[in-house]
Amino acid sequence: MQQLKDLARPLLNLCRDAGAVIKGHYFAPGADRFEAKGDETPLTRADLDSHDLLVAGLERLTPGVPILSEESAERERRQRLDWTQLWLVDPLDGTKEFLARTGEFTINIALVSSHRPELGLLYLPMEECGFLGIPGLGAWCYRVSDAGWQSESLQTSALIEGRPLRLLASRRHRGSRLSARIDWLQRHWGELQRINSGSALKFCQMAAGEGDFYPRYSPCSEWDVAAGQALVEGAGGAVLGLDGQPLQYNRRKSLLSPDFYALADPGHALWQRLFDQLDA
Repeated sequence: MQQLKDLARPLLNLCRDAGAVIKGHYFAPGADRFEAKGDETPLTRADLDSHDLLVAGLERLTPGVPILSEESAERERRQRLDWTQLWLVDPLDGTKEFLARTGEFTINIALVSSHRPELGLLYLPMEECGFLGIPGLGAWCYRVSDAGWQSESLQTSALIEGRPLRLLASRRHRGSRLSARIDWLQRHWGELQRINSGSALKFCQMAAGEGDFYPRYSPCSEWDVAAGQALVEGAGGAVLGLDGQPLQYNRRKSLLSPDFYALADPGHALWQRLFDQLDA
């Protein structure tokens, strides 16, 4: 596992370079130009330039480990099920936030082995900081300084009776399933505090102890989730499918992620009641 942590600074430097490219587009005239992909999601020049830089850097850093990015060619996607280890990359997670100028977007990089994320890095270009998680070893927030990258350990927080349950969500995502889950939590816990943020920032907030529950019902892809799962698990939490099992990657024909719950305090009895209710 220590060998995995040795990848931290090279990955952070790579993401900082990609983040600088993204910010260059963010502040440039005409940065709101995009084209729609086949699934109607937007694609910008920032997505493509970040992809090119990250793929080249990962190939230099770990020769022989294949890379699957959101912007990878179709032929690479067809080969992926034969890979036992791979990098899962979203070169710009939160393109809609990028276009809306909220600043709430990330670079997501996960190293997946035997279908589980063993390292995840979420980099925030606008803040020049990175959140790194290695399940079984720990999680850290890295910020750049004159002396280089400085880190502090992260830990998810425990659910505390009498304190509002902090629900992490996107302001863009609503729907009957989320409303029903909020109603259930209010009946079984009490007061809720909803915290809205874009892209994968919700995983960072949970790892930093700033949220308790992140339910995801709207469509997203494996590269949106894998790095966040490694981060939350490294910090002491869990990211579970609605069957109560940790998510797995690159083992299905579809690259869409199943619906999931991210939990800061997975051992709390509240969540057992929730999964029991789902099984009923």
